[in-house]
Amino acid sequence: MRNIELKNITKSFDGETILENINLTIPSGKFFAILGPSGSGKTTLLRLIAGFEKPDTGSIFLGTQDITNVPINKRRINTVFQNYALFPHMNVFDNVGYSLRIRGIAPQIIEEKVIKVLQAVRLEKQIYKSVTQLSGGQQQRVALARAIINEPDVLLLDEPLAALDLKLREQMLIELIDLQANLQTTFVYITHDQFEALTVADYMAIMNRDGEIEQVGTPKEIYEFPKTTFVAKFVGTTNIFEGVLREDSGNFKIELKDLGSFAVAISKDAPWIQDGRALSMSLRPEKIFISKKEMHNFDNVIEGTIVAIVYHGRSTQYNVKLRNGFVVHVFEQNEEHFPHQQIDYDDMVYLYWQKENVVMLER
Repeated sequence: MRNIELKNITKSFDGETILENINLTIPSGKFFAILGPSGSGKTTLLRLIAGFEKPDTGSIFLGTQDITNVPINKRRINTVFQNYALFPHMNVFDNVGYSLRIRGIAPQIIEEKVIKVLQAVRLEKQIYKSVTQLSGGQQQRVALARAIINEPDVLLLDEPLAALDLKLREQMLIELIDLQANLQTTFVYITHDQFEALTVADYMAIMNRDGEIEQVGTPKEIYEFPKTTFVAKFVGTTNIFEGVLREDSGNFKIELKDLGSFAVAISKDAPWIQDGRALSMSLRPEKIFISKKEMHNFDNVIEGTIVAIVYHGRSTQYNVKLRNGFVVHVFEQNEEHFPHQQIDYDDMVYLYWQKENVVMLER
């Protein structure tokens, strides 16, 4: 089992820098997602790992082996592309066994391996069907089977579910998780879809539009404790307030223009702790409790007026306009056992939250 390490990787095309000084370790045997907006360079990063491109500067290691200049067919790294790249004139068996056949593997061994890998992706009953007769989800599984039959150290997946509808995509995400757990192969999953990344990943890296890595961590770390405003906004929905930090006898508050001061929880060893420092505050919509009644068991409260109500099925989104014109997004779960109040447009409401639910960010 070998980690992937990218050291000081820079890549440009036609004078435009796509990746800027990338340093990243992808742990062996884990499901690792690389999440970023379109144009952030994530597919270029995947192509560098696969060997389709070479970096301008820097090195790529698989374990202790420098593979920066190793040819594609020598890397023990396989790729599943967004369009699957199946051979339409071949059936499932021939598509999956193709790489073994061109290597001269004995037909009996090929048959054993193909059957085994098709069982892993639950396609053994489709073994002799033409791939053109398969559904999108089945074609995706054929592409996976073809990629894993050579038992690669690393499987790269370049937005493999983009062509599938929502229900099928959700189903395939679970199947990918199960497949990776059974194989214990390193999966590197490229996507711009935060739901996909948060669902599948053991660890994930967030890339910004300048081709830089903003943060690496578990999905929970990324979502609950974003380190930058970009990460907080890009992963999930959040409310960003800009203010000034105030300290009084070891207690911290953020002073928001035209709104007052609000308690925040900050580690005293944070490097940017300084009274009067301009900071941003991230507050997730589901961390806010909304009520038409006054309550006294929260650290913070603010008043506002309902300007929009959006029903999402499992939750309801309320948009609440504060007195300074800022609109706060609030999510409330639609659970039967939870006593809901009737909240309508133009109602005056109170928004409550605890100081531990606030994440402070450097501007």
